[in-house]
Amino acid sequence: MTNKRVIGIGETVLDILFKNDQPQKAVPGGSTFNSIVSLGRAGVSCAMVTDVGGDHIGDIICNYLKDNGVSSEYVCRHDNVKSHITLAFLDENNDAQYVFYKDHTSVSLDSKLPNICKDDVVLFGSFFAINPVIRPVVGGLLRDARKVGAWLYYDVNFRKNHIAELPDILPNIEENMALADVVRGSMEDFGYMYDLHNGEAIYERVSRYCNTLILTDGANMIRVYTPDNCETYSVQQIETVSTVGAGDNFNAGYIYAMLYGSEDQTSRIAMAQRWSQDVCRQIGNNISDELVKMLKNK
Repeated sequence: MTNKRVIGIGETVLDILFKNDQPQKAVPGGSTFNSIVSLGRAGVSCAMVTDVGGDHIGDIICNYLKDNGVSSEYVCRHDNVKSHITLAFLDENNDAQYVFYKDHTSVSLDSKLPNICKDDVVLFGSFFAINPVIRPVVGGLLRDARKVGAWLYYDVNFRKNHIAELPDILPNIEENMALADVVRGSMEDFGYMYDLHNGEAIYERVSRYCNTLILTDGANMIRVYTPDNCETYSVQQIETVSTVGAGDNFNAGYIYAMLYGSEDQTSRIAMAQRWSQDVCRQIGNNISDELVKMLKNK
């Protein structure tokens, strides 16, 4: 068992998943949240830095963290704010189209924050990591983490609906990349951000800030760029039930492999894909009980 702690910094929502326009399941979610819960389920010491309302949904979220072995000590709760909701509509390929019910201007991190240490791993991403409203707090946490020598993984996860805000938030994105040990993004992310659609051109841009880029492209090849080379990995085609947590659990699996001593990218990407495929075979955002049992018994 690793002694390292993983700290997630990101938004939290209640995901309501629909198939054929009928609700199938409601489960707490959010990109970093999904990763952290899966890591907690696998026995890794985890904590989540996020904010939720003081409502019943907030209770569900905090209880869900605790039930899955994740500390809720740094969840900032606001009595007069409603927790966020996301509707995920699964199409015929079980890919999700999202409708978001959230107010990014209401976000606040004004309660207890973690004291990040050298041996900690920090996972952060999505709009929460670049939101100007909380950037002074989030940016300060990330700079402190970098300063003490923690290991940082940045999942860009940039949504199309924020393109109009790019002039204001791009400096935050690029600072995040500069603070990270690994940047993970999709071709779609960098198309929205930089209007770049070529892997080499994307890495040329990202490498100004971070030397290691994991570039994903849906069902197409995964590419891992470093100053030495570009390694490519095929994506196994599987029957999916839901792809909602696919990328989030890819991140979690990669971090899990790193925590347990996998030095080479091949082993890390293999574990990342295993976690991603596992969550795609079910309706939900986190790895299955079967995978958890296998990981804990190995």
